[in-house]
Amino acid sequence: MDQGVDQGVDDQPVPRRVRVTAPRTAARATGASFPVAREMAEQSEVGQLFVASLIRSQLRLALVVAGGFLVILIGIPVLLALFPDIDGVTVLTVPVPWLLLGLGVYPLVIGCAVLYVRSATRNERRFQDLVDD
Repeated sequence: MDQGVDQGVDDQPVPRRVRVTAPRTAARATGASFPVAREMAEQSEVGQLFVASLIRSQLRLALVVAGGFLVILIGIPVLLALFPDIDGVTVLTVPVPWLLLGLGVYPLVIGCAVLYVRSATRNERRFQDLVDD
Protein backbone atom coordinates (compact mmCIF):
# COMPACT_ATOMS: atom_id res chain seq x y z
CA MET A 1 0.00 0.00 0.00
CA ASP A 2 1.25 3.45 -0.91
CA GLN A 3 1.93 5.71 2.08
CA GLY A 4 0.94 8.95 0.33
CA VAL A 5 -2.55 7.70 -0.56
CA ASP A 6 -5.33 6.66 1.81
CA GLN A 7 -7.87 4.00 0.95
CA GLY A 8 -11.41 5.34 0.65
CA VAL A 9 -14.78 3.74 0.02
CA ASP A 10 -14.72 0.80 -2.41
CA ASP A 11 -10.94 0.64 -2.05
CA GLN A 12 -10.55 3.68 -4.29
CA PRO A 13 -7.41 5.67 -3.50
CA VAL A 14 -8.10 9.12 -2.04
CA PRO A 15 -5.27 11.56 -2.72
CA ARG A 16 -3.83 13.43 0.21
CA ARG A 17 -4.48 17.19 0.32
CA VAL A 18 -1.49 19.35 -0.47
CA ARG A 19 -1.33 23.10 0.19
CA VAL A 20 0.31 25.08 -2.58
CA THR A 21 1.45 28.59 -1.75
CA ALA A 22 3.30 31.27 -3.64
CA PRO A 23 6.73 32.35 -2.53
CA ARG A 24 6.85 35.46 -0.32
CA THR A 25 8.27 37.85 -2.86
CA ALA A 26 6.69 40.98 -1.38
CA ALA A 27 7.93 40.24 2.12
CA ARG A 28 10.38 42.63 3.69
CA ALA A 29 13.95 41.61 4.02
CA THR A 30 14.96 40.83 7.56
CA GLY A 31 18.16 41.83 9.18
CA ALA A 32 19.74 45.26 9.24
CA SER A 33 17.08 47.05 7.20
CA PHE A 34 16.00 49.42 10.02
CA PRO A 35 19.11 51.28 11.09
CA VAL A 36 17.22 54.42 12.18
CA ALA A 37 14.71 52.40 14.20
CA ARG A 38 17.54 50.50 15.81
CA GLU A 39 19.33 53.75 16.60
CA MET A 40 16.18 55.10 18.24
CA ALA A 41 15.57 51.89 20.17
CA GLU A 42 19.11 51.92 21.49
CA GLN A 43 18.73 55.60 22.39
CA SER A 44 21.95 56.49 20.67
CA GLU A 45 22.97 59.99 19.65
CA VAL A 46 21.79 59.41 16.09
CA GLY A 47 18.35 58.25 17.27
CA GLN A 48 18.07 61.22 19.60
CA LEU A 49 19.04 63.49 16.71
CA PHE A 50 16.21 62.12 14.55
CA VAL A 51 13.64 62.50 17.33
CA ALA A 52 14.88 66.00 18.15
CA SER A 53 14.53 66.88 14.46
CA LEU A 54 10.89 65.74 14.47
CA ILE A 55 10.19 67.70 17.64
CA ARG A 56 11.79 70.83 16.18
CA SER A 57 9.78 70.58 12.97
CA GLN A 58 6.52 70.09 14.92
CA LEU A 59 7.37 73.03 17.21
CA ARG A 60 8.22 75.24 14.24
CA LEU A 61 4.91 74.31 12.61
CA ALA A 62 2.96 75.05 15.80
CA LEU A 63 4.64 78.45 16.18
CA VAL A 64 4.01 79.41 12.53
CA VAL A 65 0.32 78.43 12.66
CA ALA A 66 -0.21 80.09 16.05
CA GLY A 67 1.63 83.22 14.90
CA GLY A 68 -0.46 83.46 11.73
CA PHE A 69 -3.63 82.92 13.72
CA LEU A 70 -2.71 85.66 16.20
CA VAL A 71 -1.77 88.12 13.45
CA ILE A 72 -5.14 87.67 11.75
CA LEU A 73 -7.02 87.65 15.06
CA ILE A 74 -5.34 90.85 16.22
CA GLY A 75 -5.71 92.33 12.75
CA ILE A 76 -9.51 92.34 12.95
CA PRO A 77 -9.72 94.82 15.89
CA VAL A 78 -6.90 96.89 14.39
CA LEU A 79 -8.82 97.05 11.11
CA LEU A 80 -11.94 98.12 12.98
CA ALA A 81 -9.96 100.79 14.85
CA LEU A 82 -8.43 102.14 11.64
CA PHE A 83 -11.81 102.36 9.91
CA PRO A 84 -14.34 103.53 12.55
CA ASP A 85 -17.00 104.10 9.88
CA ILE A 86 -17.52 100.32 9.69
CA ASP A 87 -19.10 100.55 13.15
CA GLY A 88 -22.24 102.11 11.70
CA VAL A 89 -22.77 99.48 8.99
CA THR A 90 -25.29 96.75 9.79
CA VAL A 91 -26.35 93.52 8.12
CA LEU A 92 -29.86 92.39 9.11
CA THR A 93 -29.73 94.74 12.12
CA VAL A 94 -26.43 93.23 13.34
CA PRO A 95 -23.37 95.52 13.32
CA VAL A 96 -20.58 94.38 10.96
CA PRO A 97 -17.90 94.42 13.71
CA TRP A 98 -19.96 91.92 15.69
CA LEU A 99 -20.29 89.72 12.63
CA LEU A 100 -16.55 89.89 12.00
CA LEU A 101 -15.66 89.09 15.60
CA GLY A 102 -18.47 86.61 16.20
CA LEU A 103 -18.75 84.70 12.95
CA GLY A 104 -15.47 85.51 11.22
CA VAL A 105 -13.27 83.98 13.91
CA TYR A 106 -14.69 80.44 13.77
CA PRO A 107 -13.77 79.74 10.13
CA LEU A 108 -10.33 81.13 10.98
CA VAL A 109 -9.96 78.70 13.90
CA ILE A 110 -11.15 75.76 11.80
CA GLY A 111 -8.86 76.71 8.91
CA CYS A 112 -5.81 76.97 11.18
CA ALA A 113 -6.67 73.64 12.81
CA VAL A 114 -7.01 71.89 9.45
CA LEU A 115 -3.74 73.41 8.24
CA TYR A 116 -1.94 72.35 11.40
CA VAL A 117 -3.25 68.77 11.37
CA ARG A 118 -2.41 68.24 7.69
CA SER A 119 1.10 69.66 8.09
CA ALA A 120 1.78 67.76 11.32
CA THR A 121 0.63 64.53 9.67
CA ARG A 122 2.96 65.22 6.73
CA ASN A 123 5.88 65.78 9.14
CA GLU A 124 5.15 62.53 10.94
CA ARG A 125 4.78 60.64 7.65
CA ARG A 126 8.18 61.93 6.49
CA PHE A 127 9.71 60.86 9.79
CA GLN A 128 8.09 57.42 9.51
CA ASP A 129 9.40 57.07 5.94
CA LEU A 130 12.87 57.91 7.24
CA VAL A 131 12.55 55.29 9.96
CA ASP A 132 11.19 52.66 7.56
CA ASP A 133 14.02 53.09 5.05
